Amino acid sequence: MSKMPKKFGKKEKTFSEKILKILSQNANKPFNYKQICAILELNDTKSRNEIIKDLKILAAQKVIIESEPGKYLVKAVSQDYYEGRIDMTSRKTAYFICEDFEDDVFIPTNNLNHALDKDKVKVYVYNRRRGKKPEGEVIEILERAKSEFVGVIDIQKNFAFVTTANAKMYTDIFIPKDKYNGAEQGEVVVVKIEDWPKKADSPFGSVIKVLGKPGEHDTEIHAILAEYGLPYDFPVEVEIFAQKIDTAIHPEEIAKRRDMRDTLTYTIDPKDAKDFDDALSFKKLENGNFEIGIHIADVSHYLQEGTILDDEAYNRGTSVYLVDRVVPMLPEVLSNFACSLRPNEEKYTFSAIFEIDNKATVLNQWFGRTVINSDQRFAYEEAQVIIETKSATIPAEISLTGKEYRASDAITEATLKLDELAKILRRNRMNNGAISFDKVEVKFNLDEKGEPEGVYFKISKDANHLIEEFMLLANRKVAEYIGKQKKTFVYRIHDEPNEDKLFAMQALISKFGYKIDLRDKKDISKSLNKLMEDVNGKKEQNLIDTLAIRTMSKAKYSTENIGHYGLAFDYYSHFTSPIRRYPDVMVHRLLQYYLEGGKSVDADVYEEKCEHSSNMESLATNAERDSIKYMQIKYMQDHKDEEFLGVISGVTEWGIYVEIVSNKCEGMCRIREIKDDYYTFDEKQYALVGEISKQLLQLGDEVFVKVKNADLVKKQLDFHFIRKND
Repeated sequence: MSKMPKKFGKKEKTFSEKILKILSQNANKPFNYKQICAILELNDTKSRNEIIKDLKILAAQKVIIESEPGKYLVKAVSQDYYEGRIDMTSRKTAYFICEDFEDDVFIPTNNLNHALDKDKVKVYVYNRRRGKKPEGEVIEILERAKSEFVGVIDIQKNFAFVTTANAKMYTDIFIPKDKYNGAEQGEVVVVKIEDWPKKADSPFGSVIKVLGKPGEHDTEIHAILAEYGLPYDFPVEVEIFAQKIDTAIHPEEIAKRRDMRDTLTYTIDPKDAKDFDDALSFKKLENGNFEIGIHIADVSHYLQEGTILDDEAYNRGTSVYLVDRVVPMLPEVLSNFACSLRPNEEKYTFSAIFEIDNKATVLNQWFGRTVINSDQRFAYEEAQVIIETKSATIPAEISLTGKEYRASDAITEATLKLDELAKILRRNRMNNGAISFDKVEVKFNLDEKGEPEGVYFKISKDANHLIEEFMLLANRKVAEYIGKQKKTFVYRIHDEPNEDKLFAMQALISKFGYKIDLRDKKDISKSLNKLMEDVNGKKEQNLIDTLAIRTMSKAKYSTENIGHYGLAFDYYSHFTSPIRRYPDVMVHRLLQYYLEGGKSVDADVYEEKCEHSSNMESLATNAERDSIKYMQIKYMQDHKDEEFLGVISGVTEWGIYVEIVSNKCEGMCRIREIKDDYYTFDEKQYALVGEISKQLLQLGDEVFVKVKNADLVKKQLDFHFIRKND
C-alpha cells in the first residue's frame, strides 16, 4: 500500500488531504499550486507556501507524480483507493463497508460528498494511526443504491421539499414548482432524484407518485412498499399474459409424469392460506416401510423462461407478506388457482418421493414431475388436534368449515405416523448441531377495514414441525443429489455465527443469569438450544430470541456451497415454495435439466441470480418488519390511557427501549423524560444509573409505561416512564 507522508503539523495534514481530494476527483487533469489555491480559496502567502511544500512532500513520497514542471497528478494506481458500499448511521455519518478492511472505515459527514446509504462508492482511506480507526472520504459515487424515496411534501411559494422518515436519509429533496405532479401540501409522495449539483445542499428531484395523506392505512402500507422499491400490483401486460396461459390438465402431459392421483395426498397450511404449494402423500409398503411424497406445485411448467411473466417474477424475487396483505410473486391466476394444490383438483407437481423406515432413515429416493389429486385441505390446528388427541374428531371451533367432523381413518393414521417420523428427523437434526429458533411471531386480529382489534402470538406446534421436517428433508436431499454430482446449483447457505457478536450476546444474556458455551461450533449450537428452552415462556424470551438471531450470519442463496450452519446440513437448497420464491423455480428448472442429463450450467450467471434473489428477500423482510411495527403503533394509538408492564429491551445514552409483555410492542422512554431521578448512561453495566437513588435501569428489568406518542408516519412509539417493577 502506498504511504501518506508523515504529518508535521495540523495545517500541513489538512492541506495534504485537501490536495489529494482535488487531484483524486480530477484524476486525469494535472494541477499546479495556483489552481489548487484558487479551488481552496487561499490567497495569503503563508498558505500558498504550505501548498507548494505539501505538493513536493507528496511527490517525494510518490503519492502523487509531477507530470510536467510544476503540475501534479494523483498516482494512477494507488492502493489507498477502495470500492465498497456506504452504511449510513442515523447521525449523518457513515461507515464504508469493504472486503479489504477488517474494520469498517468511518466516513465523517463532510467527507460523504453526496453519497447516500448503500451507494457503491470509491473511497480514499487515510492512514491508520496507532489507537485510531481508519477514516475515509468518498471520491466518486459509482452506483446509486436507489434513486426513488418516500416522504412528505412541504410546498413553499415557488418550490417544495420532500422530507423522508428514514433516519439514514440525511437530506431533504428539493422539488421545482413544475415537478409536483399534482401533489398537495403534506401528502406522502414518491420522488425521484434527478440531479445533485456540486454546491447544492439538497438533491433535485420530481414527484413520480402521490400515495395519499399521512396516517391513512393504505397510504402507509403503500409507502412501506415504495420505500423498498417493491410493487403492489402487476403491470397490465403481465396480467393479460398470465390470463392467457393454458392451465388445463391434459392427458398427453399426464402421460409424461408419474401418476400419483390414487395415492393418499393432503395439504396442511395456515387457516388463512390462499396458495397451497406443498402436499404430502403417504403409503404403507408391503415390506413395512413407508413411501412419503413431498409434492410441490410445478410452477416451472407454467412459468416459461424468456417471457414477460418470468421477467416480472424474477424481478420481484419473492412474495411479500405484509401484516394485512400479501403482495404475490405471481399473478393470482397462477398463485391461487392453477399452481395451488387445492383439494379434489388434479395438479401438476414436482416431487421428491422417499422410502423411509420406522427409524426415519431414507432408503430410496426419486425426484421428478408428477400429477396428484389432493384428498383434503387441513389447517395446522386440525392436524394438531389429531396429533394431540390421537383422535379423528375435529371440533367445530377448530374446523375450517366451522362444523365438527371426523377425518378419515387413512388421513388420521398417516398424520400420526408422519408426526412420529418428523419427531425423529427433528431429534436427529438437533443431535447433529442444528439450532432451534421457534421465535414468537406477533399477529393481529384485523377488522374489515384492516384496523387492529387485538394482538396474538403465533407459536409453532407439532403440526408445524411435521410439515417443516418433511420440507427440510426434500430441500436437503435435492441439494445433496445435485451437489454430489459437482454441478452448478442454487444452494441456500448459512455461515457460522460471528464470534464478536456471540461474545457481545454473552455479556447481555448474563444479566438474565444465562450463558452460552463458546468452545466450538457444536457446543455453541447445543448451548443456544438450551438457552432457547430455558427462556421459553419467560418475559425476556422475545428479547433473547432476537439477540440470538442477530448473532447468526444471514442465510442467502449461492452457487458456492458451504452448507447450512443453523440446520446442520452439508447440502441445502430451496425446492418447496416456487409459488412465492424465485430461487425455488430456478432449482426446479435445474433439477429437471440435470435429470434429463444436462451438463453443468454457467456458475457466474446463476451466482448473479442468487445475489439478486438474496437482495430481494432482504428488502421483503424489511418491509414485512416495518408493516408489523406500523400495525403495533396503530394498535397502541387506541390504548394511550392504559398502563403496561414492559421489559427493558435496550439501553442507550439517550434512553431505554421497552417491550410490552402482553403485545411485544416496543417503544422508547427518553432519558431526559424519566423524572424520578437524574439518570446517566453507564456503558459497562449497560444501564441508566440514577444520580441520587443509584437505581439501575438495565436490560431485562420490568418497568411500567404509558403511551406518550404513537407516530404512524415516522413508525415511532414513545412511552412515558412510570416506575420500575420492584
